[in-house]
Amino acid sequence: MVYRHRLITRLWHWINALAVFVMIGSGLMIFNAHPRLYWGHFGANYDPAWLELPRFPGWVTIPSHYSLSGARHWHLFFALVLAFGLLVYLLGSLANRHVQRDLRIRRRELSGRHLWADFRAHLALRFHDPESPRDYNIFQKLSYIGVLFVLLPVLILSGLALAPGMWPWIADLFGGRQSARSVHFIAMALLTGFVLVHLTLVMLAGPLDEVRSMITGWWRVPGTGERK
Repeated sequence: MVYRHRLITRLWHWINALAVFVMIGSGLMIFNAHPRLYWGHFGANYDPAWLELPRFPGWVTIPSHYSLSGARHWHLFFALVLAFGLLVYLLGSLANRHVQRDLRIRRRELSGRHLWADFRAHLALRFHDPESPRDYNIFQKLSYIGVLFVLLPVLILSGLALAPGMWPWIADLFGGRQSARSVHFIAMALLTGFVLVHLTLVMLAGPLDEVRSMITGWWRVPGTGERK
């Protein structure tokens, strides 16, 4: 058994999981109010949209019945949970050196040979290096860094650009409020894809051990069995 996840990581993981779940569902309900996306400052029914989708069914939205005001209340509350939770987690992870120790990418890990070896190991359902099972592999590092330092900040910033009464210069960063809405939707789709891949890999890697480690912090090295 190795101690893999510190308390701040475990707390943030579950709080963030709840926040993301509610924000995706409520965001889809908000999108249903006008299921078209534009670039620029303006967008209305008769303007050309770069993407138009059918409305999402109630079983994937929050609330399940059409309620734009209800969805906005859910979305805005958990946006605060997501943003401040991310801030506390990043500050704590920098202070305890989790980011520097576990997410630092070394030059050799980006070599073609190393990437190909890790890719083949994933295809064979081997997700941990037997010589250092506690360490993240390069695909985990790249995905976590992308989510923590790119995807979530873009979601938060583009969400601020859409909030009424916020500073207009935030919307200008994206080229207009409609562009910010498009970026927000794309980032949400990418985050949803990350969550689905993450859950799939957890199931393949051994869900009981993976979930236990995110609750207690302790993780059993695969293949070691129970200690007698």
